[in-house]
Amino acid sequence: MARPNTFIKIPKERVGALIGPDGTTKKSIEEKLSVELEIDSETGDVNAVMGENVADPSMLFTAKDVVTAVGRGFSPEHAFRLIRDEEAVLDILDLRAVFGKSEADIKRVKGRIIGMNGKTRTIIEELTGTSVAVYGHTVGIIGTLEQAQVAREAIEMLIKGSMHATVYRFLHRKRRELKKKMLEIWKKPPEEK
Repeated sequence: MARPNTFIKIPKERVGALIGPDGTTKKSIEEKLSVELEIDSETGDVNAVMGENVADPSMLFTAKDVVTAVGRGFSPEHAFRLIRDEEAVLDILDLRAVFGKSEADIKRVKGRIIGMNGKTRTIIEELTGTSVAVYGHTVGIIGTLEQAQVAREAIEMLIKGSMHATVYRFLHRKRRELKKKMLEIWKKPPEEK
């Protein structure tokens, strides 16, 4: 019987990052997720095959997300958050969906998202607790669902032309709201039985 598998296409120039020095990244993904990665370095085709006797088929979906994250510009260390943190999600914004094939517009917006010397991207990451990768025609976000939604909203504001100061104020406000929400969770008395 054939084992379940999933196919992922990544850019050829990201294959090296997926394999890692002496194959360490590939081995690590395979061991942690009980999958086998078949990588074609000529085309960037990756086939993730579920390991034998694996009880949890969700590992295949996690493997797909990790491989996609590395393919979309994340370092393996950042992509491994998808393995370490059960609540972590990968969110990809395709700038072609907004600008079509206009390379000039995509390049301009990527510059706005990254900011001078990476300042804007760093602020988004620090205030939301996410990792952000701007690569090719995509912007990738890794974080919890709530964190990724806030980061995505901030990035969409930049795409629509909002001033950076407006986006930073939005991020600070959202961070305060998240902290307040977390405090309320901790302050709630235990339920009476």
